[in-house]
Amino acid sequence: MLNTDNYPCVRAIEADSFPAVIHFEKDTAADTLVDFFNECRSGIEALLLKAGAVLFSGVDISSRDIFEAAVTRMGDDFINYTDGNSPRTKLSDKVYTSTEFDPAQSITMHNELSYSARWPSRIFFACIQPSETGGETPLADGRLVLKHMDAALVEKVRQEGVIYYRNLHNGEGFGPSWQDTFETNSRETAEEFCREAGIDFVWNENGGLRLIQKRKGILEHPVTGEQVWFNQVDQFHPYHLGQQTHDIMMDMYGSIEALPTYASFGDGSPIPNEAIASIKEIFNTISVVRPWEKGDLVLVDNVLVSHGRKPFTGARQILVSMLA
Repeated sequence: MLNTDNYPCVRAIEADSFPAVIHFEKDTAADTLVDFFNECRSGIEALLLKAGAVLFSGVDISSRDIFEAAVTRMGDDFINYTDGNSPRTKLSDKVYTSTEFDPAQSITMHNELSYSARWPSRIFFACIQPSETGGETPLADGRLVLKHMDAALVEKVRQEGVIYYRNLHNGEGFGPSWQDTFETNSRETAEEFCREAGIDFVWNENGGLRLIQKRKGILEHPVTGEQVWFNQVDQFHPYHLGQQTHDIMMDMYGSIEALPTYASFGDGSPIPNEAIASIKEIFNTISVVRPWEKGDLVLVDNVLVSHGRKPFTGARQILVSMLA
């Protein structure tokens, strides 16, 4: 239980919802939220492990500076987005924009950096400006996702793991460049990161970089010991874009190996298109979609819970900060 005696601005706590929600009086100062968070940290930690995500609503988080000041006091050991595969802008050492991807398209569900050797344990999302329509950030409990996955698929992933393939260009092409991915213009720095992270890599004749990363795909939570579906094979697989786009991309690149990204089972065998469609359908069924309100702050356990993005219209500003 959370002791709110010193915080009459806390109107209600929905501990059994997903995400769990702590309602503050409208426009409660961010400093008040931070004080509450630090005083009740053990209770919030317990709530986060149970629910997987906690939404703090009603707080006045209206700018990047306010958000950064708040998360700086609420967390430590922040990590950067090195090795990230999504286009986003680094605003400071602690703050990034959310993925800058065509607003007319959805972003499929994923655990952040699940394909990498190092992923954030937790993520703060803050809504500085909600979009005119859409733009929600769906959440899905990986424990529940795993239970709904096809048993044969789960066993294959558990036994073999998954392999992620990326073809990063040298500044011109579809998807991210290797310079943006590793936040450097130095080949030596990129190579050093790959070696330390256990990433196989090959430089192409055109200056691009091919990456091959083998990962588990199903993970045990380091605190609770619960098993979760922890991967983004559907997001890397071209079929998640639909049959028509899949066929167009195959015509453009000539082979699946040449695509900007794709994924296979850990033994190198292909993941059937039907499996990708099934994964997407399960996420669509299980995901919880809640409209953003200005000032909303969401803390997500990145191992327990995956997230995505719905299409939107109008200006939208969601900021992100990641903790090791």
